[in-house]
Amino acid sequence: MATTRATFTIERELAAQAQKLQVNISAAAREGVSAAVRRALADSDRAAYERLPEEPDDFWDDAEAWGSE
Repeated sequence: MATTRATFTIERELAAQAQKLQVNISAAAREGVSAAVRRALADSDRAAYERLPEEPDDFWDDAEAWGSE
């Protein structure tokens, strides 16, 4: 997977704790960004569904009937 370099700021005390506990800050940042993207996608999907909710569609009743034959 291709990667890109990113720079961010972190509180000194938090960085010191991470270093003391041998937390890989880069890995933790990737995990955090990944989680934030998943949440944002889920929120976006939910908002789209709320704008245009699914409605009953007779087509699917017919399609399911074809599958059981």
